[in-house]
Amino acid sequence: MTTAQQLRQLLARPGIIKTLAPHDVFTARLLEQAGCEMLFLGGFGVSASVFGWPDVGLVTLSEMTEAVRRMAARISIPLVADGDTGHGDLHNVARTVRDFEQAGAAGILLEDQVSPKRCSHFAGKQVIPADEMLKKLRVALDARRDPDFVIFARTDARAVEGLDAAIERACRYGELGADVCFVEAPRSRDELVRIAQEVPYPQLANMLLGGVTPILGADELQQLGFKIMVDPVATLLATGSVVRRLAKTLFSEGRIDSLADELLSFDEVKQVLGLSE
Repeated sequence: MTTAQQLRQLLARPGIIKTLAPHDVFTARLLEQAGCEMLFLGGFGVSASVFGWPDVGLVTLSEMTEAVRRMAARISIPLVADGDTGHGDLHNVARTVRDFEQAGAAGILLEDQVSPKRCSHFAGKQVIPADEMLKKLRVALDARRDPDFVIFARTDARAVEGLDAAIERACRYGELGADVCFVEAPRSRDELVRIAQEVPYPQLANMLLGGVTPILGADELQQLGFKIMVDPVATLLATGSVVRRLAKTLFSEGRIDSLADELLSFDEVKQVLGLSE
């Protein structure tokens, strides 16, 4: 069974899918071994971990494709990759879909921001006309070689045109054939409720710590009707916190073994990396 088929089965199964977005392959292996059934590779994680850049559209298609290839090769669960705006015009959208699929992704997330895009919870976003996004989605659907490859359609219109327009866009994207719809950055629980009720397609909820959307638990999101919940930067937040504390301990104590109980052991790291294999 391909990972795209695995993802299709997860989407068809009752219940919400709880997942995270690893920022590198080591993190991806940790999450898979912890029980995650699918993962996202977000542009924020790649931009931050590979280049030390903010997520403002600086990562190229070839760089993102290589990140997909590295991660997909070392995990056995579905990986959905962030395709941003499709990296250009309609020809580039088709290439992005095909490159990600060939690199081992089980699905792709495409958004309706203008290029260069910005992180979904940054100020200053702009969106393309809905009809233009529909053209991109039609090309993406036609470009996939494997019909099981999953297309996620994201709209950032909430911050630009308002909630009603964002819901209308999500419905149009789903009606065209997008497999999962994603209204990004709602600003209240009431808005999440409306989105879940008014968009009759499988939906993703972005539970970004520190973002503009309130954090709801998996049970509540499932009850509302969402299919997937993810925090796209939590592994970066956790890693940054621990590494900063590690450095402070070294400089204050001259050693780091006082933190040993809070860290993976070297044997555990070797196990995560599959040394015995």
